[in-house]
Amino acid sequence: MLTRKPADIRPSEITSEKNYLNRRDFMRAGAIAGGTLLAPAAMAAIVPDARRAKLADVGSSAFSTDEDPNSYEDITTYNNFYEFGTGKADPFENAQDFKPRPWSITVGGLAEKTGTFDFDDFIKPFDLEERIYRMRCVEAWSMVIPWVGISLADVVKYFQPTSKAKYVSFETLNDKSQMPGLRGRSLAWPYREGLTIAEATNPLAILAVGVYGETMPNQNGAPIRLVTPWKYGFKGIKSIVSIRFTEEQPKTSWNMAAAREYGFYANVNPNVDHPRWSQARERRIGAGLFASKQPTLMFNGYGEQVADLYKGLDLRRFF
Repeated sequence: MLTRKPADIRPSEITSEKNYLNRRDFMRAGAIAGGTLLAPAAMAAIVPDARRAKLADVGSSAFSTDEDPNSYEDITTYNNFYEFGTGKADPFENAQDFKPRPWSITVGGLAEKTGTFDFDDFIKPFDLEERIYRMRCVEAWSMVIPWVGISLADVVKYFQPTSKAKYVSFETLNDKSQMPGLRGRSLAWPYREGLTIAEATNPLAILAVGVYGETMPNQNGAPIRLVTPWKYGFKGIKSIVSIRFTEEQPKTSWNMAAAREYGFYANVNPNVDHPRWSQARERRIGAGLFASKQPTLMFNGYGEQVADLYKGLDLRRFF
């Protein structure tokens, strides 16, 4: 747990939770009155090429939780991003010089539209939404994070996977010159993740490009990362450079490294313990070391939206 504040973020630059929640209430009131913010923005997504730049034309989302989000400091200084080190403080400390632009994303495999796309062109066809999601890490800690992103379902539809495509795989940038963690052997690089097509087209899944209404911090996966709030955190692949549609289930980094501990589906199931710790309870980051843990919810509390995806699947075996 970090107790110090990052040296390069002044207190005056951190969005206060009170002001952020007041803004959220204002946005929701406007949505109710005008019926516009919950509808598609009908304009191209634009993400500025600057650290902590404000994101404009961001719509609200019906999927957001009413729970208070963690502070900007919590979200950006306590991270898992092994490309920058295995400690929770390492990503913030080691990612400050990382350059997330210019950036390109390659889309390939079983789809009608494929190729390599500049980041701006990749996100342009979609709408930006703010989604405040409960997020859970496999080490039994959790946060509530106000992501800004684009619908992964819309992305999948746009690239038109063929009828043979059953999965979507993702890869992270593999650049030792910028990512010191790649010089170690904690995982087989590049980092890989995957979803079924059904999971990828669930309305909850997004590709996030920001947090707290600003561009994505390097340590959180700039410029674009996966967010699936009903799954454990290791499914949230960061700094994505490749998306591929496949017929066969793709290899994923943590499953390759420790298949007994990390299954492909990685759905939050409090009834299945990790081999080295219980999953039944979790601690909210920012609540303090001595704060009581809270019960872990099945599918991280998103069962109503996702349980149908796994009917007939033994989630003790296919965890």
